Amino acid sequence: MDLIAPLFRQGFFGLDTSMVVAFVIGFLFGTSLEKAGFGNGRKLTAQFYLHDMAVYKVMFTAVVTSMFLVQLAVLLGLMSFEQVFVPPTYVWPQIVGGLLLGVGFVVGGYCPGTSVVSVASGKLDGMVYVLGFFAGLAVFPYLFDAIGGFYSAGAMGVVTLFDYVPVPPLLLAGAFVVVAIVSFFGVVRLERWVSTRWPSLRY
Repeated sequence: MDLIAPLFRQGFFGLDTSMVVAFVIGFLFGTSLEKAGFGNGRKLTAQFYLHDMAVYKVMFTAVVTSMFLVQLAVLLGLMSFEQVFVPPTYVWPQIVGGLLLGVGFVVGGYCPGTSVVSVASGKLDGMVYVLGFFAGLAVFPYLFDAIGGFYSAGAMGVVTLFDYVPVPPLLLAGAFVVVAIVSFFGVVRLERWVSTRWPSLRY
């Protein structure tokens, strides 16, 4: 069976068409985020107060769904996992970067994607947030020489969870689906408990 995905790498369309496809997907994704309320910083930070775990549920659903469907497509011969871009791992800078992103999320109320959505819907706090990360992008090249060594520290190449867990990839992906479903029941109970005990935390 001929591989049919990823479509761009298989030459089903060229660079110009891929830009159009990316724009359409980005527009639909941003619209979905706004419709879900994720263009609102209060909605996003509610997860840190444990009374609205919508972000956790949506993101975990996205992760496990894509994980399972990709592995299923690989098993069926519809695609090759080697053709899926996986960024290389640099342990220490990615840990620090993740912590900085988390702090920024708590303080600013947005991640980079949702901040752009908030700008599109005219929210001033989102505009300030976007200006902040563009300022960071502008300054970063001037700091790179000083932090260049740390930038590539802990290089491991391209690695995935499937490289370390000795079970069939589809089985591992299926296990994460089960974990997600069970955890969703748990966080729904947590939301109800927190909202009942501390109703003032609601946004």
